[in-house]
Amino acid sequence: MTPGQRRTAALTLAVFFVCGLIALAGSGTPGIDDDGMRGQPELIVITYNDLGMHCMNEDYQDLLILPPYNTLRAQILERKDDPELLENGHTVTFTLPTQHDAADRTSFWTHAEELFGVDLPPDVGLTGNTLSGTFEAMPDERFWEVTGVPITPFDDFGRLNPYPLAQVEVVGERGVGSTTTVIPVSGELNCNLCHEADGISVGRDILQDHDRIHGTDLDANRPVLCASCHADPALGAPGQPGISALSHAIHTAHADRLGVLSLENECYSCHPGLRTQCQRDVHFVNGVDCNSCHGSMLDVGSTKRTPWVDQPRCGDCHERPGFEFEQPGRLFKDSVGHKGVMCITCHGSPHAIGPAASETDNLQPTLLQGHSGVLSECTACHAEQPEHPFFHRVSEDGDDD
Repeated sequence: MTPGQRRTAALTLAVFFVCGLIALAGSGTPGIDDDGMRGQPELIVITYNDLGMHCMNEDYQDLLILPPYNTLRAQILERKDDPELLENGHTVTFTLPTQHDAADRTSFWTHAEELFGVDLPPDVGLTGNTLSGTFEAMPDERFWEVTGVPITPFDDFGRLNPYPLAQVEVVGERGVGSTTTVIPVSGELNCNLCHEADGISVGRDILQDHDRIHGTDLDANRPVLCASCHADPALGAPGQPGISALSHAIHTAHADRLGVLSLENECYSCHPGLRTQCQRDVHFVNGVDCNSCHGSMLDVGSTKRTPWVDQPRCGDCHERPGFEFEQPGRLFKDSVGHKGVMCITCHGSPHAIGPAASETDNLQPTLLQGHSGVLSECTACHAEQPEHPFFHRVSEDGDDD
């Protein structure tokens, strides 16, 4: 079988697999019990992307803002009357049914050594992970994690898909389990709505503008890693003393320039672009937009905020007696709630909190409980319906058990 035939066969199997999973979520299908819940496996596996949308450059010949770098986290529970979060003793693996290589879809690997000083083999990401592999157990955090997955927004046929699916499998001493989740990625971060010049690329136009305004010599030293000068917590880059953080510089510089585009949502001029729907969660469905949570571009560019660290908090808007939201000093994506289960496990990824506007994001909760939205059916994880009421805290007495 040729590589092309193997790829076609794999994609065909993936399509049948996903269609089969969706079918299982419907009533009257084998695997669904009388109350509409599907027959649960011994292990409940819930996996999610930590950002809800990862952006990467479309091209890297001139500059890099973000590399191909996606992160998945998983929590595993043994389904019984009192479900137990499993922290080790299992192997958690992932595959991407519609993407088996990436180096032929972006110039990142051509320029990785110039940008990061590492000679990466094709399809190997910055943390050494590839397009399939094994999660690392993080017992102190009670989840499994795989970082730096170098997925691109183009499938094996070159078709654009910012919401590809990852298949996750668990095997271990307590049993087996699996799930399917979105591993979102967009390459629409290309700045071409404003930056264009005859005869040169968008990237070179940006560098030449920077050289003209700031007296630098970036165009002669392409490709440029923006975070080599501008601090960027997303990349763990400290930047250089006296130079503004990348987020501060970009948001402040462009805050008064985007009005000429007459966009309904100016954030989509960059995050990640007009085609990809980054915010597609229950807030979006209910008319809560980017600015409602993040503020204006000047707010985001304020030096009083640490980029990627100072983010909107659920407790800023939500209040309910007896409920807890994020822990102090922790973002939503890192906070825990009911019995130590992470908030993101039940609610979904940031910008894709359920019920989401996209069916792919709704797939995992539908598989677990028979409908989309927050994971709210107790019997998705409990073998029997609990008698005690649900508590939206770390534990019943407020302490982490």
